[in-house]
Amino acid sequence: MAAVDPACTDVPVRSFGTFTQDLHELADWFRACGVTSVAMESTGVYWIPVYEILEQRGFEVILVNARYAKNVPGRKTDVSEAAWLRQLHSYGLLRGSFRPDAEIATLRAYLRQRERLVEYAAAHIQHMQKALMEMNLQLHHVVSDITGATGMRIIRAIVAGERNPDVLATYRDVRCHSSIATIRAALVGNDRHEHVFALTQSLELYDVYQAKMLDCDRKLEVLIAHSRNGDQVFQTMAITDSR
Repeated sequence: MAAVDPACTDVPVRSFGTFTQDLHELADWFRACGVTSVAMESTGVYWIPVYEILEQRGFEVILVNARYAKNVPGRKTDVSEAAWLRQLHSYGLLRGSFRPDAEIATLRAYLRQRERLVEYAAAHIQHMQKALMEMNLQLHHVVSDITGATGMRIIRAIVAGERNPDVLATYRDVRCHSSIATIRAALVGNDRHEHVFALTQSLELYDVYQAKMLDCDRKLEVLIAHSRNGDQVFQTMAITDSR
């Protein structure tokens, strides 16, 4: 629902669909009514296409937290709510939420995508550790991180078919604090095909997310290299994400 000044048109409140063409029709209607500034409520992620299209069409758009306009008597429908928001905005009573500029918003989107990939990868690290424990391979007791150099070499060797603990222990990285003898003792386990299968799939999925994280890193590197803000980009992103 969208509302404009009743003096501009005979139908000051109209309903629009959510397809992209509908949103452009909304922008056309605003333009025809002489609108230059738009206030809209933030609702999940549904506001993003509307906000971006209106911004691209040259409108000043402010995003309003819904709680700022709540508890108003008599506002029972979307029609009256849209009209009430318009009236508050016309009086300058609505405070817009912080919205970074397009460049920072793009960088933040890639960074947040990377954060999600890190979370997904972490779940598969747990799955790998579970599969190892089910085979009584106590790798997590002899390395600080199973995704470190020693841990990943050993896991990849197991997935590739190696079962001899003497051979597996030789994959110890020189920086590992545990001795070869300790690692060998931890890798004498109860080999079962279903657990190796689970370990293999978890490793493959972990690798997929690692590759996707690298894709995000490359996007971030390119955007930062061409950023107008130079070295201040990450500092700005940290400030915007803390608000």
